[in-house]
Amino acid sequence: MSLTDLSQGPICPVPRSNYQQVQLGHGSGGKMSAALLRERFLPHFENEALAQLGDAAVVSVTSDRLAISTDTFVVQPLEFPGGNIGTLAVHGTLNDLAMMGARPRYLSAGFVLEEGLAFDVLDRIVAAMARAAREAGVPVVTGDTKVVERGKADGVFINTTGVGELDAAFLPAPKSARVGDVVIVSGPIGRHGIAVMAVREGLEFEVELESDSANLAPLVERLRETVGSAVHVLRDPTRGGLASALNEIAAAARVGIDLEETAIPIPPPVTAACEMLGFDPLYVANEGIFVALVDASLAEQALAAVRGHPLGAHATAIGRVVSEHPGIVALKTRIGGTRVVDMLPGDQLPRIC
Repeated sequence: MSLTDLSQGPICPVPRSNYQQVQLGHGSGGKMSAALLRERFLPHFENEALAQLGDAAVVSVTSDRLAISTDTFVVQPLEFPGGNIGTLAVHGTLNDLAMMGARPRYLSAGFVLEEGLAFDVLDRIVAAMARAAREAGVPVVTGDTKVVERGKADGVFINTTGVGELDAAFLPAPKSARVGDVVIVSGPIGRHGIAVMAVREGLEFEVELESDSANLAPLVERLRETVGSAVHVLRDPTRGGLASALNEIAAAARVGIDLEETAIPIPPPVTAACEMLGFDPLYVANEGIFVALVDASLAEQALAAVRGHPLGAHATAIGRVVSEHPGIVALKTRIGGTRVVDMLPGDQLPRIC
């Protein structure tokens, strides 16, 4: 059939709309791009600011000081027990804001999609991401999509940027650690990194290990309301794990940190997997716990506040800030010795967030 009809002029074929996978045309900026946005993203992220579809979102804030955080997520596999790259993108950025003492208000999301990505996988990722944002009460108000050729994006990469409002009376920071502070961890360590690695390597455990990916803002709010400025430092020990987070704090504040190995909560499957793979659980990534350094006089109140929330039910005091050995984290071992817990020169678990 000719594309030219003398009575109607040139006729172009209408693109198919029943694709099962991402096509390069979905990044063209034309009809296929519009369909991708309309069918795959807008129904999940629907809110007033996003509905305007302008070149930027227009939002309102009440604070004169904002915290802004951005992060890019490249985890492999895209889906794992306890979450997927979408939930990770939301939780990771919300937690970065919360660790600064900010109340998260808005999110943006940028997607790099690989040609050939199955739409059913994309749909699950976007739906889970939207659900996580909705549960947190933090809307995704603007975003972007790009499509790249096969082999250029490993399925999907996601960038999220968050905006949070700061409270002048609650400004935890790594440099604010003080001698005598109690080191509190809000839950068991190592679950995210090992859950991802277990899927990647085909490991099986008697009890399925799930990622701890979660929004920590409610736990931080409990600390704000209960002990306020007695919280000197908050950090989420993601890449590099607990050890790296504590080393960063010790270096920033020029203090020493002493830990008790027997006090650190490590789930048995994490211990077993680390022994099997030759990893140290102190360096395994987490996505749903924080480390808090709290004035010793209010540490018990802080622990009680955190334990009163399901996410913090297993919160534990694991050490103290000391004046000795500034910049160094030292661990008292189970057998009574002491070892230095240093920063790793590299990443023992790549592509886990």
